[in-house]
Amino acid sequence: MWINSPGGDCVAAAQIYNMLIDYRGNVTVKIDGIAASAASVIAMAGTRVLMSPVSMLMIHNPMTMAFGNTAEMQKAIDMLGEVKESIINAYELKTGLSRGKLSRLMDAETWMNANMALELGFADGILQREASAGNEPQEASAMAYSRAEVTNSLMEKLAARCRIEAKPAEPKSAAAERSVSDLMERLNLIRN
Repeated sequence: MWINSPGGDCVAAAQIYNMLIDYRGNVTVKIDGIAASAASVIAMAGTRVLMSPVSMLMIHNPMTMAFGNTAEMQKAIDMLGEVKESIINAYELKTGLSRGKLSRLMDAETWMNANMALELGFADGILQREASAGNEPQEASAMAYSRAEVTNSLMEKLAARCRIEAKPAEPKSAAAERSVSDLMERLNLIRN
């Protein structure tokens, strides 16, 4: 799964995290841009988390908007505390870091490059170019899946499905004879 997201709703992130954790196979998460805020929680569901050498991962405390009196504000503060604890659960399972250290990293709004994320356990590796298989030139493998080839292949398949059976072409000599005889008839009509 590729991630390039600034984050968003932490409840939606929790649902995506749970779906990925529930998947029976391996989940490789590749962060190719940014995995910030709620997107960093989703990334923690990866069996392996790989980051581009130029990508970023950011963790911070959850946020909300609240309206009301002091009792309502206190409810919002308590709720944010519980949301933070649930997010720390995901980070702790992935990284093995203490809850206290993770809490301090979130308090500081920590931005991590690939090396720092790897060092802290948020990532398992850094994305690298794969070596070419065999002696196949790189240009040939790149062309194997070119957009033009795929488009042409699809167009040929569509054309084959839409093809209308045409009458078999007459031999050229018969067609030529008929053309000559048609001309002669027309000339006779004009003369008469």
